[in-house]
Amino acid sequence: MAGCRVIKKNIWRGKFGPLLIAEIGGNHEGNFSYAKKLTKEAIKSGADVIKFQLYSGNRLVNSKISPKRNEHFKKFELTKNQHLKLAEMCIKSGVQYNASIWDTSMIDWVDKYLNFYKIGSGDLTAYPIISEFAKRGKPILLSTGLSNFSEIKKTINFIVKKNPIYKKKHMIALMQCTSLYPTNDVDINLSVIPELKKIFKYEVGYSDHSIGDLALLISYLKGAKILEFHFTDTRKNKKFRDHFVSLTKDEVIKLSLNLQRTKKLLGNPKKEAIRSEIKSGHLKSFRRAIYFNKNIAKGDIIKNEDIVCLRPNEGLDARKADLIIGKKSPKIFKALEKIKL
Repeated sequence: MAGCRVIKKNIWRGKFGPLLIAEIGGNHEGNFSYAKKLTKEAIKSGADVIKFQLYSGNRLVNSKISPKRNEHFKKFELTKNQHLKLAEMCIKSGVQYNASIWDTSMIDWVDKYLNFYKIGSGDLTAYPIISEFAKRGKPILLSTGLSNFSEIKKTINFIVKKNPIYKKKHMIALMQCTSLYPTNDVDINLSVIPELKKIFKYEVGYSDHSIGDLALLISYLKGAKILEFHFTDTRKNKKFRDHFVSLTKDEVIKLSLNLQRTKKLLGNPKKEAIRSEIKSGHLKSFRRAIYFNKNIAKGDIIKNEDIVCLRPNEGLDARKADLIIGKKSPKIFKALEKIKL
């Protein structure tokens, strides 16, 4: 088997900036052929990570209390061998495979393929499950849907207590998330992203359940370094809810291009004339200089009405008008000639 790639110190970076995680999740609806098709499409989309969900219905939902949900998840199960084949497809294509593991008995046989552990929002308070991941010491991506700052802090403290390696800032990343499908715009709360960064000092990302890609783009502007979104081949004629909050291959490609352009547009916070402005000559051609609007004789007292500010900025810079106003002209100047002091 190919196995997973070597973990870099900071794995929360993608090819073009933010780490793009295409969440196939349960969109295969238990159909392995369809799962392979979706994986191939996700690979072509250029996503950095293709993510699934590993579970068994009986190890996830109480069959007596919630029998319908238990049956739902049973229908969406894939086998161990099927998941391993999907992992190999990803790795051989140079793309990371990942899975939210909701059944800790499955960790051992899939662990070699994972560069990090994804803990979903529903498991943020499932300390016994989190403990199984923390003791293994791989980076953890923690979604924060349903939670508040206090609960997030307690979970982080629990993880660090289980394994001090998680004190290192690259070992945990927090995902702003709202656990609704789809999420209404007023409930997405992207302003939480800089707050999470400020309070916890870990890397922050955004896990999306909205319609379209606008929230993903805005989350990047708010500081998200990891973008997770559901993925499908088409939303047409689908019944399962996750398809409707999913992006397609072409939409992920468009998102990636927009993110790359956004990164260029953001630039850096240092304000100065940039190299291309200087190289273009616009510091002279766009800015103005002082010129006389009439002929000036030697000894004339120069008045404000004798001058005009015109492009290009050659000779006496427009900021230096006070150097000549009220002064005697040292020589003859012709109208509109360059003024040299």
